[in-house]
Order: sequence, then C-alpha cells, then structure tokens
Amino acid sequence: MADSADRAVRKLPALRGKTVVNLFFEDSTRTRISFEAAAKRLSADVINFAAKGSSVSKGESLKDTAQTLEAMGADGVVIRHPSSGAAQVLAQSGWIDAGVINAGDGSHQHPSQALLDAFTIRQAKNPGTSRGLGLDGLRVLIVGDILHSRVARSNLWLLHTLGAHVSLAGPPTLLPLGADDWPARLYFDLDAAFDEEQPDVVMFLRVQQERMNDAFFPSTGEYARNWGLGADRYRALPPETLIMHPGPMNRGLEISSLAADSPQSLVLDQVANGVSVRMAILYLTLAGEAA
Repeated sequence: MADSADRAVRKLPALRGKTVVNLFFEDSTRTRISFEAAAKRLSADVINFAAKGSSVSKGESLKDTAQTLEAMGADGVVIRHPSSGAAQVLAQSGWIDAGVINAGDGSHQHPSQALLDAFTIRQAKNPGTSRGLGLDGLRVLIVGDILHSRVARSNLWLLHTLGAHVSLAGPPTLLPLGADDWPARLYFDLDAAFDEEQPDVVMFLRVQQERMNDAFFPSTGEYARNWGLGADRYRALPPETLIMHPGPMNRGLEISSLAADSPQSLVLDQVANGVSVRMAILYLTLAGEAA
C-alpha cells in the first residue's frame, strides 16, 4: 500500500462498506486528515467527530459518545484524547465492538506516527533493503520537548526494538523523571550530542506550549539558541544527516526554514508516508481475519 499514491486509480475497494469515525478530542490537522485520506483511499465511509461544539462539551462521557457512534454503524474508531490510556480503555472496555486505533493519547503514545517515522527512515537510509526494516545500528537523535511528547516515547521504543541506537537531548526541565531508565543516552547539551553521537537522523520535536502550565525555559529566544536547528547549526551538520519533525513545526523555534526546507529534510516524506502507513493500519484492523 506504500505505492498507492502512484497508482493511476488511487482508491482500493478493501474497506468498501465499512465506516470509520475519526473521534478527536484534541485539535489535529495532519493526523486527522491523514487518517481520513487513508480511509477514503480504501473506499471506507468517513465520519469526522470533533469534541468542540459537540455533546462532549456539554458533559457527555467517552462511553456514551463511543456507544452513540457504534449505534450509528461505526466499524472502526480512530481516537485522539488528552488522557493517557484513553484508547486502551475504549478498546478493552467492552463498550463497543468497533476496532479502535490510537491516534495519540495525552503525553503517552502516538503509535502510527512512530510507524511512519520508522518507515521514512528505512526508505531514506536503506532504500534497497528487501528484508527487515534495515535500522540496525542507525543513530537517531530526538531533540526538544521530550516531557510532553507522545511522539518521542513511541519512536524511542519502536526504533530501539528495530535495532536503532536512540539518544535524547533537551533541557533538563523537558526530560521526564525516569528517562534515565529508558534505552537511550540523555544529553543536556545539543552540540555535545551532535559531536558525540554523530547522528544519522535527527528528529526535532514541537514545543507543546499548550501543555505547559509553568515556565519550562526562560524565553523562546533562548530555547531557539540552545535547542533549535538554526541556520548556523544546520550548516555544521554533515550533508548525509537527515532531518525530521512530526509537525506542526514552529519555524524559528525548534527549526529554521533553511533546515526545514533543505534537501536533508524528510518532513514532507513523513507526511506522504503517513497516508500509506495509516492505510495499512486501517486495513489490518478492519479487514483482517479478526475484523
């Protein structure tokens, strides 16, 4: 399905007759549209549900919302929720029979993003690999707001499982307690991380100011100087070092336009691959033997 965008007719009949509900309790552009495009390319019917302006804002529970959607004929529910573990609760509660896909739960996990990131790295670094994902020994450095990032957590565990060497770099205030027990080396100095790790791939994370109730760094200017991929830091990178960002990007804060739009950037590849990877997730969830 990774080549579906290159087909003369992009739509496949694999999920014809199925209904997929995008149940988003948090704002999203890329993930929601990506899942919507993926479902439609598989010929599923799609219902987009946003919590704002819905009965949720009037106090309706997750259980009642989910059961209402199933009564309307939902076969699959793609859920994004601010509470960690919400997708697991919905999947294991017995409230609904529909397949459940986690599109991000709080600061916990974002599995589909990690899958598309791993695929993008493999595609860029080992395009001729015919067996396996070809990530053994690759050095990946994840930079920034690790504390609030479900993307960082999912990528760390998936990339480590696939054989990559993962390092994390960020301000001490934005690295979670217990991170020193994770299978990754921690850095509090970005330039030192670059020098010591010589990463093949560097992934910059969005600063999630909407989750910050306290001052985690003195100013955006200081953050950009110390932790952002500015023009000078970008020019010092080896040309073979690839740059990633899960989006949306705060240009000038985590990453400069020079870096984001450079030939080394995989940002648009991540977006394109997101549709194909999410097609595979939807297909395996809703059209497999257990569906």
